[in-house]
Amino acid sequence: MSKKKILINAFNMNCIGHINHGLWTHPRDTSTRFNTLEYWTELAQLLERGLFDGLFIADIVGVYDVYQQSVDVPLKESIQLPVNDPLLLVSAMAAVTKNLGFGLTANLTYEPPYLFARRMSTLDHLTRGRVGWNIVTGYLDSAAKAMGLTEQVEHDRRYDQADEYLEVLYKLWEGSWENGAVVNDPAQRIYARPDKVHKVKHTGEFYQVEGYHLCEPSPQRTPVLFQAGSSDRGLVFAGRHAECVFISGQTKAATKAQVDKVRASAVAAGRNPDDIKLFMGLNVIVAPTEALARAKREEYLGYASAEAGVAHFSSSTGIDFADYELDEPIQYVKNNAIQSATKVLQNNDWTRRKLLEQHALGGRYMTLVGSPEQVADELESWIQETGLDGFNLTRIVTPESYVDFIDLVVPELQRRGSYKTAYDVGSLRQKLFTEGDAHLPGRHTGASYRQPE
Repeated sequence: MSKKKILINAFNMNCIGHINHGLWTHPRDTSTRFNTLEYWTELAQLLERGLFDGLFIADIVGVYDVYQQSVDVPLKESIQLPVNDPLLLVSAMAAVTKNLGFGLTANLTYEPPYLFARRMSTLDHLTRGRVGWNIVTGYLDSAAKAMGLTEQVEHDRRYDQADEYLEVLYKLWEGSWENGAVVNDPAQRIYARPDKVHKVKHTGEFYQVEGYHLCEPSPQRTPVLFQAGSSDRGLVFAGRHAECVFISGQTKAATKAQVDKVRASAVAAGRNPDDIKLFMGLNVIVAPTEALARAKREEYLGYASAEAGVAHFSSSTGIDFADYELDEPIQYVKNNAIQSATKVLQNNDWTRRKLLEQHALGGRYMTLVGSPEQVADELESWIQETGLDGFNLTRIVTPESYVDFIDLVVPELQRRGSYKTAYDVGSLRQKLFTEGDAHLPGRHTGASYRQPE
């Protein structure tokens, strides 16, 4: 009986400091080259050599200004500041790869759906069906103010808006152009048949759209849909829309519980439990031996910034941890920040000292440290015991973290039958789900917006 193949995305961002802060100061780190095309094209080629399923690119609109009520630490340590547009990277990376997928974060709160639909369809065409969209609604007050709002929209209300946003996109991506609309017939001077192209008319609470989708159908029509919300309202949204869900986990028991909730949300929406692939964020420090891996971790710790990690977490929770003494209990405050982040603080036994210890590597993701065999053991164990499908692998030192994983862990997983030895054919959706159709399956809510055949 064949083993479940582990899915791997590289987790990155169009910036210097992403998850593990302070490591940009490491002499082997090249993240300050993020402003160059070569940095990204070389990364894309490296990941394709390692048969990674995708490059998942995070993004924020706004700045982390909760800690010390300023951007001093984010600017000094480059905590996702400066940060460039992720979508503009894709064409160059697609040109030097053939199979690597691209999961792109875009905040729907500040993107008109009509233009966003064209942008994603364009990328799906240019990549020949290799793009996905990480659906986010935002959580930073700094972003809301920069975009002309007085404050962030209430958490659950943002998901109400997101539901309608997806409805508009499905109408454009799935319903505006029928299959067979494009005939490309020079002899008859007909590129597209007018009777098979339809105007979208949407009048809703948040959006009013009347117009034709500007792009002919792309290979996937709707990009693969990623999402990361784990609140009760976020789970309802995921069950209806998401095809891949990104979660954070610290223990296998808690992660399994979260995986089960996501799969149950899909079933509640009339889908199959395995219609959603689940990825967990993860650090990996690997070397030929355990001793060398632990020595590498100690070396990395010498460059990491725990304070920068806590400053990042301040904006994730909406709580200024700089207001607390080192051993003063941190008070949980319900707000409109990331609900899964604030839940961590609900037991009231957290202090700033404990947070600094947790962020010793500059971030708070779980870290596997060891030989290739030890790392492979743990990866397989997490998949088997939690029901996860794969991992979003962070960079600690770039590109070293990915090179080490590709050269040391991938061959070990392949030897065990837990990792692909070649890419499957087809679109990103087909590669992830190994189904024949590049389009949304019929049981997905987006499929209901298609024109009848």
